[in-house]
Amino acid sequence: MYRIFTPRPLSPQQRYALLKRVFDLTFSLLVVVLVLSWLVPVLGLLLKLESRGPVFFKQLRTGKNGKPFYCLKFRSMRLSSDADSRQASRGDNRITRIGAFIRKTSIDELPQFINVLRGDMSVVGPRPHMLQHTHEYAQRIAGFMDRHAVTPGITGWAQVKGYRGETRELQAMEKRVQADIWYLRNSSFQLDVQIVGLTIVQALRGHENAF
Repeated sequence: MYRIFTPRPLSPQQRYALLKRVFDLTFSLLVVVLVLSWLVPVLGLLLKLESRGPVFFKQLRTGKNGKPFYCLKFRSMRLSSDADSRQASRGDNRITRIGAFIRKTSIDELPQFINVLRGDMSVVGPRPHMLQHTHEYAQRIAGFMDRHAVTPGITGWAQVKGYRGETRELQAMEKRVQADIWYLRNSSFQLDVQIVGLTIVQALRGHENAF
């Protein structure tokens, strides 16, 4: 006598993870096809005309479970030897004229949708940091590494709450970590959609910490 196989229902967390990945793939594919397909050659030409260097800036950052990955951005600065250790700051002389515009409008972050398709990142999640900062802040801020229990995001709760940009003071990073931990504890698909919506509004309006 044959037994009928009945699949076990997904848990709420499994359903959320599946829905999140489907959203990541769909949203990212639309951005890559409808935006990056024409923006890369146009912006690439402008960047090349203004300063030498690659179109994309690749930097090793800390991903899920502490695994490093190359995070992609449009290059917004002149080539320098301290790119992997020095944060961009207001009035930074490394930033090109085109770079200033794409940073202010967050256009420089768009190549990270390729990271999402690869599975290195999600559309929403804690922002990944360069390896040096991960090592530094893990020793100075309690719970800092808890952020790496999930896939890092292009945008997150900390960013839409205003905790973005340069972190000169330890307190600034502590507030960002607190916001990330809150997201981990309250994450849901509805919250992710809300964060995406707030990010789009923020990008259109501009943000004082985007430079």
